[in-house]
Amino acid sequence: MFGLSSWTLALLIGSSVAGPYPQDAVDKLAEATLPKLKEYLAKNPQGSCTLENSVRRKEWSDLSATQRQEYTAAVLCLMEKPALTSSQAPGAKSRFDDYVTIHILQTPRNHGSYWNWDRYAKDPINSPLFNGNESSMGGNGAKFSYQGIQIPGAPRPYNLIPAGVGGGCVTTGPFKNMTVNLGPIASALTGIKANPRSDGLGYNPRCLRRDINKNSAAVTTANYTLDLITKNNNVYWFQTVMEGQFQQGKWGVHSGGHYTVGGDPGGDFYVSPGDPAFWLHHAMIDRVWWIWQLQDLSKRLAEVSMTRTMGNFPPSANGTLDDMSGLGVLAPDVKVRELMSTMGGLGGKFCYIYE
Repeated sequence: MFGLSSWTLALLIGSSVAGPYPQDAVDKLAEATLPKLKEYLAKNPQGSCTLENSVRRKEWSDLSATQRQEYTAAVLCLMEKPALTSSQAPGAKSRFDDYVTIHILQTPRNHGSYWNWDRYAKDPINSPLFNGNESSMGGNGAKFSYQGIQIPGAPRPYNLIPAGVGGGCVTTGPFKNMTVNLGPIASALTGIKANPRSDGLGYNPRCLRRDINKNSAAVTTANYTLDLITKNNNVYWFQTVMEGQFQQGKWGVHSGGHYTVGGDPGGDFYVSPGDPAFWLHHAMIDRVWWIWQLQDLSKRLAEVSMTRTMGNFPPSANGTLDDMSGLGVLAPDVKVRELMSTMGGLGGKFCYIYE
């Protein structure tokens, strides 16, 4: 089923200098349809949450350099706090690892299910996100030779994402000394020491590796995202197209964003939250879903689809709004219906929009 997957981490917000990027077609669509949200809230109050007092989640390049560094400092702080999931995952050593653990454990349930991809798609390595300075999310990995990323089930030439110019350890930016502790489980890279446990939850310390890949970024430009939002009128097709229809040679923006980062653990389906850039990518997934909802709020705020497990494996019942979802020891379980609205979830405790 489709769920709001990155509500656990939000970008720091506040006054910021304007970024150098003009509005793309998706930005314009969001701005044009925001009045629909105001109209909906007038008819359906969400506690004390209003459009005027909602938090604004900002794109990375719209934050000031200082705000970006405050964000990465907060992530590094999580890496210094002790883990809460060590009984489930002996390899989890920090609070940051706790989020990776929960993702690994919940991958069969949560998948299949902000950075603005279009801004950096043409040259992601030199973008404010990955240029390696101290106000970035860290740079590319050192050069490492590997064959690229195989896409099972896809026809040629779509069955292989060519390798980029990285793949090795990240040596620049705030995460240059970061240690990855969990996984790998499904890495595309070679030369990574296997995890001592088959479930990937054992202790396996190694460097953060990346292959910032413009071949993957090419499928995340605004035209793909705009088509995703405007040409799919139910959540089943919205989700299916977003994930990618690989047997038809069609990548989705979800996989395109993941493999833009690539490497280890960013290119690992299960362990990808171990790269801090994961959270910005999934915040963009949430933003795109939010814009899709804005087109028909009365229907789409209550629309779920498919079974409780990815690809119905193992077989499971269809998902419902009354199913429980949670983050293990990190947060109490709540009903899926509480996660559907950024303005009214948890009795109005969610109260944010995207800029």
